Amino acid sequence: MTGGQDIRLRKVEPDDLPLLYAWENDAEAWPDSSTHNPLSREDLRSYIMQTTGDIYRDGQLRLIICSSCSDEPVGCVDLYDVDVRNRKAAVAIYVAPACRNQGVASMALMELVSYVSRILHFRLLYAVTRQTNVASLRAFQHAGFQQVCTLPDWTLEGDACLLITRV
Repeated sequence: MTGGQDIRLRKVEPDDLPLLYAWENDAEAWPDSSTHNPLSREDLRSYIMQTTGDIYRDGQLRLIICSSCSDEPVGCVDLYDVDVRNRKAAVAIYVAPACRNQGVASMALMELVSYVSRILHFRLLYAVTRQTNVASLRAFQHAGFQQVCTLPDWTLEGDACLLITRV
């Protein structure tokens, strides 16, 4: 996938199990998440089979990021910590290592913001990322998120940034 290619977001499918297994067990990404242990194939198979893809029913939503040209999965984006009353949610994103630094995260986040605005009618999205994760900060900012504060000593690795966007 090269920069400038379009992406699309789709629901998780059973065939995504091998990719989700690799992505969830990428220990290099754990400092930017709340993950602290590997997940088994059975954990992920159970998640795939139980999720409805309905954010209101499940309380979260994971979407697979695909290249529009090849339909190849290149990452995933999550909405979690959903607050239906206040119409807001947290956002997390993972891009496969081979597809990083190509604009995938920014494009996926912009597509997600559009979906959340047009379909879900949320009013706010937020993300927390380590201050040293420059690529993540840049992707969120390119997608219209603004850094509103620094969270001192938020992770074992140090400070984090809180970013928000109104949708």
